[in-house]
Amino acid sequence: MSFDYAHATALEIAAAIRAQRTTARAITEAALARIESTHARVNAFTSVTAGRARAEAAAVDAAISAGRDPGPLAGVPYAVKNLFDLAGTVTVAGSKINRDDPPANEDATAVERLRRAGAVCLGALNMGEYAYDFVTENAHDGPTRNPHDLTRSAGGSSGGSGAAIAAGLVPLTLGTDTNGSIRVPSSFCGIWGLKPTFSRLSRAGSFPFVDSLDHIGPFARSVADLAAAYDVMQGPDPRDPVCTTRAPEFSAPSLDTGIGGLRVAILGGYFEKGGLPHAHAAVATIAAALGVSRRVELPAPAVARAAAYAITATEGGHRHLERLKTRAADFDPGTRDRFLAGALMPSGWYLHAQKFRAVWREQLREIFRDVDVLLAPATPVSATLLGQQTMTLDGVEMLVRPNLGLFTQPITFAGLPVVAAPIHTPGAMPIAVQLIGAPWSEAALLRVARALEKSGTCTAPVAALAA
Repeated sequence: MSFDYAHATALEIAAAIRAQRTTARAITEAALARIESTHARVNAFTSVTAGRARAEAAAVDAAISAGRDPGPLAGVPYAVKNLFDLAGTVTVAGSKINRDDPPANEDATAVERLRRAGAVCLGALNMGEYAYDFVTENAHDGPTRNPHDLTRSAGGSSGGSGAAIAAGLVPLTLGTDTNGSIRVPSSFCGIWGLKPTFSRLSRAGSFPFVDSLDHIGPFARSVADLAAAYDVMQGPDPRDPVCTTRAPEFSAPSLDTGIGGLRVAILGGYFEKGGLPHAHAAVATIAAALGVSRRVELPAPAVARAAAYAITATEGGHRHLERLKTRAADFDPGTRDRFLAGALMPSGWYLHAQKFRAVWREQLREIFRDVDVLLAPATPVSATLLGQQTMTLDGVEMLVRPNLGLFTQPITFAGLPVVAAPIHTPGAMPIAVQLIGAPWSEAALLRVARALEKSGTCTAPVAALAA
């Protein structure tokens, strides 16, 4: 029952298990062994739920032996950012403080839906403290290293989720995105990531950061896997009052229908400045592959980014106010100081930012009357060095951590769906491009992503980890 687990896609694994060319137990053991062998170098996992994984794998194998359908993700290993509840595991959310909490009583909704689809949970993944981070250099669990270059960041705050995919540890992971925390790791690690429309996927059972901006979404090395994971997690959820009651709109059936009829444009102005040449070259590569030259500008994206900062800082600071009062010394100092600043921010700034957000969303709806997909860089640079504090963009030296979200924050602010499409150039670190759509247009974005994958423009190979 030999099977190349590390390089197989999720759907290839599920097909092999269903056809009994291998077993869920064999795949689980292969995944656990690979995690153990890479942990000291990559540091993607903070906890490995081996007992749970073996039990879930046994249930999948038993269902197949009995002639029952175990689900579309039968036996597929996955892992989640450690802010998702896993029954019996403490939800640490990248913090020292949460380690004193009792274990979760039940799984997060997204985890439960993956389990029902037959997927096998292997554990929890490293992240930036309380998700307020773009590099996953965690003060408590250590940095997650980029599998393509172990001296570099995997991005954040879902860095463990990105690194686990790029290293071939699991074919699916879950992360969250408040200001870019799915798209930044996707870009740094050279993998596919999906930030769905705000409220499309239930956030129940995930430790919150900013209620009005938080999204959850999947990472994968193939577009079909990304679509499969997204589809099984869709649906209303009474546990999350923000989750849409809109009926699921499955993406897998239309994945290979091509991009005929879709109107694609490049985001100009703000999105053509600020990044290093390779960030803009990646956009040009995808535009050329799609035959696109039209440019569109968004109104006041820099203001949108500033307003996103104000909302993030204020909501985040107030959420952690009691922890800041009683356990300030147990925060990463960098995270603590940003939360403190947010807690002290005048309420008028927050209210003005939310009012601007409502206006800006309507302005973007008008733009999407004339275009279906917009192209923009995901990050201004490829993966930064671990510990790197500053970078120079357009001749200006600026801090790395806050400015990795230069191109992602304005898009999250509007709650738009985005697919991060990876570009791998020989001899260079990967970088990604944002495929941005109108609300509820995930299926169209995934069609574009699939076309780019099929043409070979975008790929997500397993990193060749150094021994």
